[in-house]
Amino acid sequence: MADTSTTTTTKISQSALQRAEKSRVIIVLENASLETVKTKHGFELTNVDAHKGILRKHKRDPSLYRPDILHQCLLTLLDSPLNKSGLLLIYIHTRNNVLIEVNPQIRIPRTFKRFCGLMVQLLHKFSIRGSDGGPKLLKIVKNPVTKYFPPNCRKFGTSVTGELQQLREFIPQLPTNEPVVWVVGTQAHGVADVDYTEKSVSISSYPLSAACALGRICHEYEQFLDIL
Repeated sequence: MADTSTTTTTKISQSALQRAEKSRVIIVLENASLETVKTKHGFELTNVDAHKGILRKHKRDPSLYRPDILHQCLLTLLDSPLNKSGLLLIYIHTRNNVLIEVNPQIRIPRTFKRFCGLMVQLLHKFSIRGSDGGPKLLKIVKNPVTKYFPPNCRKFGTSVTGELQQLREFIPQLPTNEPVVWVVGTQAHGVADVDYTEKSVSISSYPLSAACALGRICHEYEQFLDIL
């Protein structure tokens, strides 16, 4: 399988920091499954449904190859009124340590097949622009993700085993003059283990899919900020 661990060496831009400071919520989609594999049809995005034989041959855990989870998460986030109002910033961090910045204006393909093609193109070309040129809609940037956060912003992980919080009561207690970072794992099982969050928060008494958790976070911010 192709190695997608190489990232570009772009310098952090002032515009990236300005976008972060203007955003109300920064989402990091952690442990994303984005890895290419060369087949007789060319390079494809490795996924458990299409490449069971290859994964079995290389003795890989099929549950680690679920890019469909990331696809669902991006559709949930980008469709949200929170994003459409310009108050959301999204980063993707893959299992292979590739960091991707998502332009809030991108229109992610609705079908999983087209999404896979787009991700293969991104991993091989390091950035994606719209058909009419313009700004980059997806781009691989230099790690760590924390360098793109405003100084001293609050950062929370999410886990069913974390401290249970009612978001509609928790969010108003957070600072109103700076963005808040939420880390959500996009793996099939387990939690996203990162070293930069101050604590892990549970937002439901029940295990939630990543897309469901993100929908709940966006909804509560939309209610708090009166975004219709």
